[in-house]
Amino acid sequence: MTTTQLPNASADTLTYDVVQSPIGRLILASDGVALVGVWMANASPDDPAWSRHKGDDDILAQTREELEEYFDGRRQTFDIPLAPNGTEFQRSVWHALTRIPFGKTISYGELARRLGKEAAVRAVGAANGRNPIPVIVPCHRVIGSDGSLTGFGGGLPRKKWLLQHEKALPGEQGELAIE
Repeated sequence: MTTTQLPNASADTLTYDVVQSPIGRLILASDGVALVGVWMANASPDDPAWSRHKGDDDILAQTREELEEYFDGRRQTFDIPLAPNGTEFQRSVWHALTRIPFGKTISYGELARRLGKEAAVRAVGAANGRNPIPVIVPCHRVIGSDGSLTGFGGGLPRKKWLLQHEKALPGEQGELAIE
């Protein structure tokens, strides 16, 4: 079994919980003040890197509640405090992602334009791909300029599910919606 890389040097202070969702198991990480990570796909809750920090706190409880409401169709925005670990540039990209409304998609080029980094589409795409808090920081709402579902750390089937859930899947709900 491969040990999962924890998000930062202060990982010993993090608390983790595992929740089931329509897109599979999600592992949530809290520093007690904010949500710092959400992992899906191959993350194993039995991995010692996670299991020795399993627990609960107010942030994890709020995150579980908000995710349940989102997946049940009762929530379109998240209120949970966030503290993603990344460079200043990455954090600027992740903040921009939180401004994409529920049910809308934008292209990587549009995201770069919104950041004033039109020539840095690839760097913006790379930062999008390193988003440590998927679903809540909605990197799934960024698609190819032709409407294609390009890239998603949790896999394209999960991205497609999330966009269908938000009625934002290109080709099924009209054209690419860029705000």
